[in-house]
Amino acid sequence: MSKPRERVMVTREVGVTCVPDGTPVDLEPGTLAQITQALGSSFTLLVEGQLMRLAGADADAIGKPVPLAQVIPENLGPEGLRGYVWQTLKTCYDPEIPVDIVELGLVYVCDVLPMDGGEFRISIKMTLTAPGCGMGELLVDEIHEKLLALPRVGEVDVEFVFDPPWDRSRMSEAAMLTLGL
Repeated sequence: MSKPRERVMVTREVGVTCVPDGTPVDLEPGTLAQITQALGSSFTLLVEGQLMRLAGADADAIGKPVPLAQVIPENLGPEGLRGYVWQTLKTCYDPEIPVDIVELGLVYVCDVLPMDGGEFRISIKMTLTAPGCGMGELLVDEIHEKLLALPRVGEVDVEFVFDPPWDRSRMSEAAMLTLGL
């Protein structure tokens, strides 16, 4: 039996993004919603039949605590930082699918490259489950925000690639089990 969705009320005006087309809208105080997914650091809400994504930084608008950023050492080298980058990418979720982008097999390449001044540039090549997905830019924004918050990360480049195309074979076993495949 599936877990019942938690009902919440919006307590202040807050910007959300419609799923799957990526259209930004504002929710007014008093709007009723159901939380359909609360993974990573964002929430997927069902509002009047429409799925909407609420950033974790705005969690207080639905009475939830704002997720805390992870604390990591400042003096990491490229390989140590690379591990934290992968951990951080595992906190980015497609708002329609309860599996992170790493387990879905959407991230093809993740490089940690040295820059002048001791900082690093993170270069990511990833795909989407379907070309033209409206959530692509939202995922890129989330990846930028989260990775730029890591110590010594000075730049983040995310490039979408569609060759090779994504298919279910790229998913981890854990992702397939979560989705019942």
